[in-house]
This record gives sequence, C-alpha cells and structure tokens, in this order.
Amino acid sequence: MTTKEPAAHILAVDDDVQILRALSVIVRSRGYALELAVNADDAIAKAIERPPDLVILDLSLPDRSGIDVCRELRSWMTAPILVLSVLSGDTDKIASLDAGADDYLTKPFSAGELLARVRALLRRTREAVTRPPVVTILDLVVDIGHRRVTVAGHELKGLTPTEFEILLYLAGNAGLVVTQRQLLEHVWGPQSTENAATLRVHVSNLRKKIEPVRGAPRYIFTEPGVGFRFANAMDEAESRAARLPPAS
Repeated sequence: MTTKEPAAHILAVDDDVQILRALSVIVRSRGYALELAVNADDAIAKAIERPPDLVILDLSLPDRSGIDVCRELRSWMTAPILVLSVLSGDTDKIASLDAGADDYLTKPFSAGELLARVRALLRRTREAVTRPPVVTILDLVVDIGHRRVTVAGHELKGLTPTEFEILLYLAGNAGLVVTQRQLLEHVWGPQSTENAATLRVHVSNLRKKIEPVRGAPRYIFTEPGVGFRFANAMDEAESRAARLPPAS
C-alpha cells in the first residue's frame, strides 16, 4: 500500500482580490493547499509561520516592492518563487531573477501555463531542504525571518542593514570559508564597485558589536588571503572544552 504524499503548500501574494480568487480556483482545483497574503508583511509573516513549498508573488504590493519580499524570503528560504506580474519589461524580469525568483509569468495568464510552471518548479525542488529561519551558533542567535539578532540572550539593536546581511551570509554558511568576492557579490550584487577594503571595514564594525572580547574572535574568523569563516558546532565544542577546569 502506497502512502499519498501531502499536497504541496503554496503561498500566493497579491493585493488584487480578483487575482487571488482566480488563483484559489486554479490552484486548489489541482489539489494544492493554498494560503493567501495581500501585502509584503503579511506574506513574510505567513512564510515564517508555515514555510511554503512554492511562492506565487506579485511585484506591485501596497506596503513594499515584491522585489524586496523576494530578496528577504530568499535570504533563508529555498522554496521556488514564481513572480506573477503585470510588469512585462526586461528590467523587471531581470531584477526579479537577480533577487532570487525562479520564474516569471506576466498577467494576464492562462491557467494551463501557470499550472505547468508550478509543476515544473515543484519537481525541480522536491528534494531541496529549506534552511531554518533561525540560526544558532554558540550564544548568538540570528532570526532570519524577523531580522533579529541576540547575543547571550540580549538583542542587538545597532546592526546596520549591511552588517546584518554580512552576518546572515556568514552564519548561514557556518563552518565554511567564505571568500571576500562571495561576500561582496552577495551583499552588494555582482556588478558592485565596492572593494575588499570596504568589506573589511564593515566586518570590523560587525565584530565590535557581536564579539565578547576584542581581538579574540569567537564568531567571525579571518582566513588570511581568502576571506572569513563563521564559527560552527566544532568551534562550540572546543570553546566549551577550553572552559572546563583541568582534570585532577
């Protein structure tokens, strides 16, 4: 006897009630579970509460751009994002794909094409694992979804958006060496003119805010000539062992 797979959970984000009604009919008629959001904040909150298997996202939202939503979701979510927008210019398509979207469909659309793209995206990512929206390393907790950072139980209020993006990328790749070029491209984009000296200034400022002892890194380690590495579980074990009293 085979076990039926649970229906894919899709989050649709659009402030047009008629579009949401159409999506409800089209998507639910094919057996998918559908959740609706009417603005950016609502979408992000629902994605955090129940990570979707796929997001259908409009670009023109009343509170924030869909590009911003795409970029924020992609900072922790691996599920595919299908942009569904009335904007048909190449600039909008390129910006969406650069922000992390996987596909782009313009309005008006046919039900058949929408469902075909949904099926293709779900097939492509069926084995992917969504990174948890909270990363905990030692005493540092990065709540990616809520963009909140705590160290030893105390929330950090002074991080700049750039510092948060650097921390997010490093913590999300804990234990791995991240090159300066990778960080520059992630934070400022592949066409950025920012250089390694600018990056080092931001990393230095970030260290001053999260490291308990200046000059004795616990979270961010420099890999000379390459880039940086964020602490992982092995560093945590070594840190705990170092604090144990010597055996008698």
